[in-house]
Amino acid sequence: MSSFYDFKLLSSLLATLKEKEFKTPTEIQAKAIPALLDGRSLVGIAETGSGKTLSYALPLLHHVKNYETEEAAISVSGQPRAVVVVPTRELGEQVAKVFKIFTHQTRLRVRTLLGGTALDVAKRNVSGPLEILVATPGRLVQLMDRSLVKLGDTRILVFDEADQMLDQGFINDAHRIVKETRPDRQMILFSATISSSVEKLIQGLFSDAEVIRSQGSRKTVPTLTTENKAIKDGRRFPILEKILAQEVEGGTIIFTNTREQCDKLADELSETGISCTIYRGEMDKIERRSNLRAFREGRVSLLISTDLASRGLDVEHVGRVINYHLPQQIENYIHRVGRTARAGRKGLVINFVTERDRPLMDEVKKL
Repeated sequence: MSSFYDFKLLSSLLATLKEKEFKTPTEIQAKAIPALLDGRSLVGIAETGSGKTLSYALPLLHHVKNYETEEAAISVSGQPRAVVVVPTRELGEQVAKVFKIFTHQTRLRVRTLLGGTALDVAKRNVSGPLEILVATPGRLVQLMDRSLVKLGDTRILVFDEADQMLDQGFINDAHRIVKETRPDRQMILFSATISSSVEKLIQGLFSDAEVIRSQGSRKTVPTLTTENKAIKDGRRFPILEKILAQEVEGGTIIFTNTREQCDKLADELSETGISCTIYRGEMDKIERRSNLRAFREGRVSLLISTDLASRGLDVEHVGRVINYHLPQQIENYIHRVGRTARAGRKGLVINFVTERDRPLMDEVKKL
């Protein structure tokens, strides 16, 4: 499909696409949307920044609105017709934001049920009728256990960024959530990589699903420039200072492997007068959210993070990614560099490479 208008979407969705000037679908959107509009279950593997959210959001909204038109509007609390399961609160907020762009004209209710929010807030979010629920798995199961959310009428179930959820031991929750939905539900899974855990989930729950891959899956995008810096005797910081003195369009994310490395680097930067903010696990969630907002809004141009920021986050103005400490797994590398050069924009990744990183860099060359 060369245009969104070639898809047989509801006129209200097409009107919003026109208003927001969405014209040409990405590769994964062109492959996924027709299949999902046909009602088929689907596993989609595509590189980060390729437009996966819109790939399932448009068909989901189309179907759910038709359910309302052909059957009846939802009048009971906490019983969504579509559920999108995401690994983190931050990604959940992003996904909900995409949906809400299209609900002004299509008139559907999108609610969130995300970890890191107060339980009272979560309860209020599902206290009335809703069509679409965006949820993190732990919080969803928690409210299912309390009978505040019931999935007996859920016809569409999406697992987004499945590889990250499975890193967190999501497999048991996944089976529980699927079991509670309608037997004839449409199953959708999107992931940037297929780890052994994702493969296991596909075999167990998506055996009948169609599998599609973008040509760029497990590859870096052509608009990404890569520079490698050899590190000797652990002397990273002097090289980093020189790099940060060079102007770049947009913000910079610096990745470390551990919380301790993240905090140490942030302290070193602060001591030299370089403003930065931190985004990692095991920190106050309100502070973490505030730090991300400051970076997203451009008030701080430098974000120091662990792999927590490597998956799912879509910050438009990231012009540079620095792997201060390279990860051990190629999948984590792909996710990290996917924070820049998104949606056709240019981006730069700089890798700090030691001798122990050579096996990873051999794999990177294949990308």
